[in-house]
Amino acid sequence: MTAKTNFIRLPEVQRRTGYSKAWIYKLISDGAFPQQVKIGPRSVAFIEAEIDNWIAQRIADSRAA
Repeated sequence: MTAKTNFIRLPEVQRRTGYSKAWIYKLISDGAFPQQVKIGPRSVAFIEAEIDNWIAQRIADSRAA
């Protein structure tokens, strides 16, 4: 990755998507949401660009329908 990569934590992902923690983890297990990245022994985060792209794709899909 050559561009600057920012991590965001689960509460920020919930705020951006409007989804609950349980629903986000269900989507991850179904392969329908970006995977989290382990950033420490007991910490995970999401790559901000992947979340932004996922949201943009949902918008594009809804407009194409």
